[in-house]
Amino acid sequence: MHVLVTGAASMVGTKLVARLATDQSLCGQEIDRLTLLDVVTPDHPQGFGGACETAVGDLSDQTTSEAAISGRPDVIFHLAAVVSGEAELDFEKGMRANFDGSRRLFDLIRTAPDYRPRVVFASSIAVFGAPFPDAIADDFAPTPLTSYGTQKAMTELLLADYTRRGFLDGIGIRLPNIAVRPGLPNKAASGFFSSIIREPLAGAEALLPVEDTALQTHASPRAAVGFLIHAAGLKATSVGPRVNLNMPGVCCTISEQLDALRRVAGDKVASRVRHAPDPFVARMVAGWPSRFDPRRAHALGFSGERDFEEIIRVHIEDDLGGQYVS
Repeated sequence: MHVLVTGAASMVGTKLVARLATDQSLCGQEIDRLTLLDVVTPDHPQGFGGACETAVGDLSDQTTSEAAISGRPDVIFHLAAVVSGEAELDFEKGMRANFDGSRRLFDLIRTAPDYRPRVVFASSIAVFGAPFPDAIADDFAPTPLTSYGTQKAMTELLLADYTRRGFLDGIGIRLPNIAVRPGLPNKAASGFFSSIIREPLAGAEALLPVEDTALQTHASPRAAVGFLIHAAGLKATSVGPRVNLNMPGVCCTISEQLDALRRVAGDKVASRVRHAPDPFVARMVAGWPSRFDPRRAHALGFSGERDFEEIIRVHIEDDLGGQYVS
C-alpha cells in the first residue's frame, strides 16, 4: 500500500507518520511506500522498512500536486492547512493553503484515469458558527464565523460532492481542539488551550487570553491520530452520504482544565497560569462551537479520552518522557 500524507511536518502529521511507520500497515495491508509532503521538509520516520520520499511544496501549485499523486497513492491523509489565527490575519494565505490546495488536489484525482483513492480530510469544528444548539450533531448546518472555518467548510462540500460523484472515496473528520500540543506555540487562536497546560508543566508561565468559563471540546494528539487511522479503514457503505463527521472529545471549561492540571501536577504548577485578556482571541473563541453529539462517531467506532486528566497524562507520557517541572 502507498500512503500520502500532506501536512506531514505538522504536529499531528508528524505523529501520524510515526504511527504508520511503527505499525507498517493500514486497513489490514502492509505499507510499502510513504510519500510525505509539506511546505517544509518532513522528517523521515525512524524504523520504517518501506520506501519513503519527502517533498516540499504548496498543493495550490500544479506541479507540486501532480507530483504528490504521480505514484497513485492508495490512501491520502490530507492534513495540509494554515491555522485559524493565521488564516484570519492573512486571508490570501489561508485561501491558498486551506481551499485552493485542496481543490487542486481533488481535481487532479478527479481527472486521473482509473484512480479513486481513499481521501481522509482533517476538517475542524470551526465549520460551525453561532447560534448553537446544546449539542451539535453531524447534520447541523455549517455557518462558520471565521475565514478558517469557511475554508474548511468549502473543502468539506467539495469532498462530499466528489465522493458522491465517484471521483474519490472521501471522509472528513472534524477534529475538536487538539490538546495538549507539544513544542512551541503556533498561530492558532486555540493555541492557548494547550499552552495553559504545556507551559506550566515545563516550569514556565502561561497567559490565558479569555475568561476561564470558556467551554471547548478537546482530544489529544494521540486520539487525533487514532481518528485518522480509523477513518481510513471505514467502508463507504458504513459512513453513508454524510461523509463529514464530528469527532468525540472531552467537553470542559478552562476552569475545569486547570482543576484537572491541579489534580495531576499540583497547585504550584496550576498557579503558573495568568489571565491576560486578548480581545482578538476572545472574539474568535466566542464564535466557536463547544459541545457535540458523539453518537454517530461512536457508532462508527471512533473513541477518544474519557476526561481532561487523561489528556494531560497522555501529554506527560508521550511528550515529556513521563516527567514535568513541579
